Amino acid sequence: MNFSDLGLSPEILTAVNDSGYTTPTPIQEQAIPYVLMGRDVLGCAQTGTGKTAGFTLPMIDILSSGRARARMPRSLIIAPTRELAAQVSENFEKYGKHGKLSMALLIGGSSFVEQEKKLDRGVDVLIATPGRLLDLFERGKILLADVKILVIDEADRMLDMGFIPDVERIVSLLPKIRQTLFFSATMAPEIRRLADAFLMNPKEISVDPPASAAETVTQALVKVSGDSKMKRMALRSLITSEEVKSGIVFCNRKRDVDIVFKSLKRHEFSVCALHGDMAQPVRMETLDDFKNGKADIMVCSDVAARGLDIPAVSHVFNFDVPINAEDYVHRIGRTGRAGRSGKAYTLALPEEARALSNVVSTVKRDIPLVEVEGIDAWTPEEEADGRSRKRRGGRKSEPRGRKTSSSSRKSDDANTHLKVVSDRDEDPAKAEQPDVVEETRKPRRQAAAKTPRASRAKAVPTRDRDQDDAAEESSNAFGDHTPAFMLRPAQVA
Repeated sequence: MNFSDLGLSPEILTAVNDSGYTTPTPIQEQAIPYVLMGRDVLGCAQTGTGKTAGFTLPMIDILSSGRARARMPRSLIIAPTRELAAQVSENFEKYGKHGKLSMALLIGGSSFVEQEKKLDRGVDVLIATPGRLLDLFERGKILLADVKILVIDEADRMLDMGFIPDVERIVSLLPKIRQTLFFSATMAPEIRRLADAFLMNPKEISVDPPASAAETVTQALVKVSGDSKMKRMALRSLITSEEVKSGIVFCNRKRDVDIVFKSLKRHEFSVCALHGDMAQPVRMETLDDFKNGKADIMVCSDVAARGLDIPAVSHVFNFDVPINAEDYVHRIGRTGRAGRSGKAYTLALPEEARALSNVVSTVKRDIPLVEVEGIDAWTPEEEADGRSRKRRGGRKSEPRGRKTSSSSRKSDDANTHLKVVSDRDEDPAKAEQPDVVEETRKPRRQAAAKTPRASRAKAVPTRDRDQDDAAEESSNAFGDHTPAFMLRPAQVA
């Protein structure tokens, strides 16, 4: 089947041919006719199968007739990340270049003023992340009462990032009568609940089993015995041996992105970095550099696991085993796109064995084990120790420093009340003198407690009551001299 068989307009077919595509993917082949019919669609397909074009192409046709009004967009596309939203906008620009549709991109990190100007002129297609969309709505800069088509893209990623409450609020602001297109790479129970709440008699399309990896991707596993330093060494060895010209390295944490980036940079690799804490202009510039070949390797967090349509990516390296097993499918889906072949390597330490087993259970296939020269694979004993270490919160089984138990602290206290004072090194004359032992920390109460009561009674001298009274009378605050004002009148001469 060709795109010409799907009922698209000649202008769109021309734009598709200009982009080099002739045959639709399975999700595009099944979804486009139903979208053109005005049906709600629930699409489930793995990443990299062309879901974005599956709704952008028919939307351009549907919106070609009509006129947008100020601050009232005619269609709305919600994306979880800025990169994915920018990717969708690029698709509209590419496939709608022969039309006259207006478009606005609302993402964080960009100027409010420019976005408000576009909304004031009226837009046919509004592409937004949930946070920025709600910000502008609360400012009164946008009205959602005229939205005819709603697209929720990468719904499972919305769930992972905690955007579902925002999405539910946005949907509550839309007209009840609308066409809703709901796309997700996986279909968790929570995603199914949302689909049932948002869609009306949808056409369900599932072209691949949920959480399945593309067959065009060759997967491999490297078990690294040691620590992150050994893992970085294995990564550098793989990049060198594979002669990678376009590869992505995924890390679980942002600080690891910086560490791996600096390591590769120090070893003179052509590398760039991308994570969520970077400013939006820097993120877009980094993506452009990677797409244009200015950097061979891009080290990034899961912010780039979706929305990156770079067909030339030949390798993906999972520097960390993903915490969420489904993210593994999205990561390796960055390669092997558009019918090309790709390779995906996963580097795992012993403490990541449990996360690795979750990945294997999710993809329902074993990942072939490969060896890297100079890198030892961990043994079953190391795996068992790593699992127990992970359960204890990542602490090593052997303590780094000396642990002091309560019994040892007691013995230390018993020994520290005596201190050997030696002056031999300072004064040669005292060299022949024996060491002097002096009491430093021994409390008096403890010393008294060791003395029998009888001996204590003898040790304390007794005083006569009369002597005490006389001493009390003779003592005053002025010493031996008694001021005149304290003398009796009879004593005054």
